[in-house]
Amino acid sequence: MEPSKDISRLIEIMAALRNPETGCPWDIEQDFESIKPYTIEEAYEVADAIERRDMDDLCEELGDLLLQVVFHSRMAEEAGEFSFGDVVEAITKKMIRRHPHVFARSDADTPHAVKVQWDEIKTQEKRERAERRLKRGITEDFKAGHLGSVHRSQPALTEALKLQERAAKVGFDWSEAEPILDKIEEEIEELREALKSGAPDKVKDELGDLIFALVNIGRHVKADPEQALRGTNTKFRRRFNYIEKELKVIEKSLEDATLDEMEDLWQAAKQMERGS
Repeated sequence: MEPSKDISRLIEIMAALRNPETGCPWDIEQDFESIKPYTIEEAYEVADAIERRDMDDLCEELGDLLLQVVFHSRMAEEAGEFSFGDVVEAITKKMIRRHPHVFARSDADTPHAVKVQWDEIKTQEKRERAERRLKRGITEDFKAGHLGSVHRSQPALTEALKLQERAAKVGFDWSEAEPILDKIEEEIEELREALKSGAPDKVKDELGDLIFALVNIGRHVKADPEQALRGTNTKFRRRFNYIEKELKVIEKSLEDATLDEMEDLWQAAKQMERGS
């Protein structure tokens, strides 16, 4: 099989990878849930390439993201739901429908008029979507109600923050930060109990509750949790890089170093930061 600029070749490659008899063992065992984290990761890598203005990386990362679309489409086709062609048809139909001022007759000739028209079309699409979901027996709709405006597609920390902010607007909120600290301690104890039970689903559930409470305290003290965590990530990178660099000085690898040695260097890195 040779590479090609034609999308059909990528579809053929994915079909070959998923072939139950001759395909790749790893690709064959994947499902929507197992692939979902990779899809999100690839979207972030596209954003990272854009931020770094690296066009070579952007080309490659867009390809990786496209692969995810083809992967999900292939699994859906195997399940008899839809194919990659259906995905393309759906988005082309949507774009043509939402731009009647370009592809049909329309009086929308200003940015404001276009936005009004766009919103009207989206409202109609939402009604049609709700009807389709109802026919498929899907009754739960996270886009309905007071919290419906909070998109589920954003990072979980950001979604948690937005959900709390939205709920706070109708009074469902702590009046001060101190009770939230008590809630955090309560969630920690529940996580301890879950760990003792050895039930993975329970641990995951309680961990989520703890993180949600931590987001809440961040909101109350005006510290955006996403940015706070990014700061900690940067700090972790810096300190760990220091450990690696210092180990190289004594000709020792990370794998050969003991935890005590790495901890000592970690503390040294922290001390350097405080002195700077």
